[in-house]
Amino acid sequence: MKPFTYERARTPAEAAAAVARQPGAKFLAGGTNLLDLMKLEIETPAHLVDVQDLKLDRIEKTPDGGLRIGALVTNTALAADARVRRDYGVLTRAIVAGASGQLRNKASTAGNLLQRTRCPYFYDTNMPCNKRKPGSGCAAIGGYSRQLGIVGTSDACIATYPGDMAVAMRVLDAVVETVTPQGQTRTIPIADFHRLWGDTPHIETNLQPGELITGITLPRPLGGTHIYRKVRDRASYAFALVSVAAVTQPDGTGRFAVGGIAPKPWRVAAADTAWSQGAKAATAALLASARPTEDNRFKVTLVERTIAHVMSEARTA
Repeated sequence: MKPFTYERARTPAEAAAAVARQPGAKFLAGGTNLLDLMKLEIETPAHLVDVQDLKLDRIEKTPDGGLRIGALVTNTALAADARVRRDYGVLTRAIVAGASGQLRNKASTAGNLLQRTRCPYFYDTNMPCNKRKPGSGCAAIGGYSRQLGIVGTSDACIATYPGDMAVAMRVLDAVVETVTPQGQTRTIPIADFHRLWGDTPHIETNLQPGELITGITLPRPLGGTHIYRKVRDRASYAFALVSVAAVTQPDGTGRFAVGGIAPKPWRVAAADTAWSQGAKAATAALLASARPTEDNRFKVTLVERTIAHVMSEARTA
């Protein structure tokens, strides 16, 4: 691990200003992803700004009947909250599927949204990677790509966003709240939070330099049946080959988002509309722009089968 300097921030605005002020600075919360990347020298921040004292660890009702989740609420606390379990069950299910209890005890809500890809070429510093070193190339293209993206990818990168929690938040239409280095607040719909890779895969979100996540707001409960289904290579904790977060209604309609296949949780309005027509129609709408490789072409079928399983589970719930 390369040397770095360290400070503890006292307010969100102070934390944002501190990161913006020093090139190469990073926020530190739970550190479950950042510290691993620092040990491998994939991330080499010159300065860490610890935000754990900012008291952003509460879950509160909003005036319109939703919930506001502080950025520092742990995954364990969020998944276990009675209101989340009752009204946003898909979120609890996604979090529990995402990591072991030890990691959930430490991982923060904001940090979970910001976790970086688990593409093996990103982690192998001997291989070219446009996410790790812009302009160096993408070893995954033409390499072994079984776990990588089939939709929303680009000629510069085919890595996927690895998280589970964000897939559930996407189907719930969550909104990310932030503070800028100038002390101004901003809101970003979760649909617009993560970027497609394009020509700049090293820029993963639409946060401005130094912008700090302070919370995530969930709208009023949707009701219906909440399901999260994750397909992975082993039954123990692993990143998704395909995951489906869905909220279905008694009239047969539904909304869903898919993980493990794209640079961001993947949701398409036409696919929601096609939900009542069955898994084949919903998958066709969802993956209309898919560009799978020979290694991961099976994911197209796996998405359809996972959606079909979720539909069947919803009918019997």
